[in-house]
Amino acid sequence: MKNLAKQFQNVSHQHQLWGKQSKIVLGVSGGADSTCLLAIFSQLKKTYDLELIIAHVNYGLRGAESETDEKFVRELASKYGLEILVLNVQPHPAPCATFSLTQEKGIGKIPSENELRDVRYAFFEKIRSAHKFDLIAVAHNLDDQAETFLMRMLRGSGLKGLGAMQFKSGRLIRPLLATPHSEILSYLNQKKLGYRVDKTNFTLDFYRNKIRQQLIPLLEADYNPNIKKTLFNATLSISEDEAFLESAAEKYLPEKDSLSIKKINELHPAMQKRVLRNFIARKKLDKKNLHAAHIEELLKIIRSTKGKNQIISLEGLKIIRKNDTVTISKI
Repeated sequence: MKNLAKQFQNVSHQHQLWGKQSKIVLGVSGGADSTCLLAIFSQLKKTYDLELIIAHVNYGLRGAESETDEKFVRELASKYGLEILVLNVQPHPAPCATFSLTQEKGIGKIPSENELRDVRYAFFEKIRSAHKFDLIAVAHNLDDQAETFLMRMLRGSGLKGLGAMQFKSGRLIRPLLATPHSEILSYLNQKKLGYRVDKTNFTLDFYRNKIRQQLIPLLEADYNPNIKKTLFNATLSISEDEAFLESAAEKYLPEKDSLSIKKINELHPAMQKRVLRNFIARKKLDKKNLHAAHIEELLKIIRSTKGKNQIISLEGLKIIRKNDTVTISKI
């Protein structure tokens, strides 16, 4: 078996994820991946003079099993001599600020993956900020990356989305992102380390589970037995292309609050769309609900040969064309 700890260090150094004396919040659910993340960081703690804190979220969605997960992670914290902070979400009857779980006649409303993720990451960031730590480490692996790529592709994502998860996104790091789940399990078995199994991972209630249990096995069996590695490599290539295009688009962004129609029309259509999106982002406007169709509406105004001024409202934005300039502002 590969020396996973060494591979972990190599990937971290290659992508400059963390270094000596780093202070890192570890997101630990108790599952195989996060248990492996914790074990390796604990192994490297003394060598690199790391400061570590464990963060665990108990969503309370699986009753006694959720409580057992929390107990298991607390035992891990004690084993490695680390501080642990736990967020206990009470989905019923007291609603969480981010989601609620209602039950009628035994049927519950299952929170979406995005809602659960938002709760989790907000908690991790709160810990990092309060303790003045540098980073947050989570345990996404190569299999997760392949699944994310397929999920986003099927939903129609552009290049940025298809680049999927990054090794480092701001203060969030993923040192296991290049590691297959099978190698993580082998590491845990070799070290005789136990971990918790979330039974909801085997249901088809979540979109990701359908990708994992139905689509990927089909692709492996009938098309490419190494599909997960192939998709992972594709995300790396796409991410590099995306980074280059983002850098190129920055050169066309104006310092003032308006865009030159003449200059925008001189650009390739793909670059036009990217410049518009980045212009909105630079002005710190809400582009959460700004989709490809909305960008096309903006382009219609820019490409219009009509001489009159134009004003439209779009998803909370006010777009004004006057002479050779277009300005965008919040309504």
